[in-house]
Amino acid sequence: MKHEALRREIVAACINMNARGINQGTSGNISARVPGGFLITPSGMTYEETKPADIVMMRLDGSHEGKRKPSSEWRFHRDLMATRPEVGAVVHTHSMFATTLSCLHLDIPAVHYMIAAAGTSKILCAPYATYGTQETADNAVKALKGRNACLLANHGMIVLGPNLKKAMWLAVEVETLAAQYWRALQVGKPKILPDAEIQRVIEKFRGYGQVKEEKAGSPCC
Repeated sequence: MKHEALRREIVAACINMNARGINQGTSGNISARVPGGFLITPSGMTYEETKPADIVMMRLDGSHEGKRKPSSEWRFHRDLMATRPEVGAVVHTHSMFATTLSCLHLDIPAVHYMIAAAGTSKILCAPYATYGTQETADNAVKALKGRNACLLANHGMIVLGPNLKKAMWLAVEVETLAAQYWRALQVGKPKILPDAEIQRVIEKFRGYGQVKEEKAGSPCC
């Protein structure tokens, strides 16, 4: 079986995101880039029952191999892989706080400097469209331009990473930011950090950590 190790990593990540409370049931989906296309979770299968062989191989033309149907959201995975060559993994979850803000059609502003991990001073909420449609994909690609995270209105979040480990880390970080913003809104009007400060933090993140080969972007490891 081709890409067996990566298939196992995807299955483990899916189980982990449900166990960590940033997703639930069969919602959400994950993809990871491979030569010739990407691997993506199958449609409608519980993650505990998903095996490495169930992970679907897709090409950038939208065709796929194997006995399983790909996630119904394959279009935004395909379009992000096609337009963002630096992206190695895409994670989509229906986490509680990010989804709550998306139901209010709220962006996440710079309430905490860690928003810089998403490469931006504002995580945008893309307009609503029916799940699995090209319109959803188009909205996501637009909201993610120059960013590594966005919300989908009345739906959930999408995060991008150079690999699956970093994308999963960022999904947890975005949910934390969403929870912080939601809680702050219950008390009053949060104080938002200026764009210039977030740009300084983004630059500081470029040199963060110990391992030189881990290219910057976030202090995840």
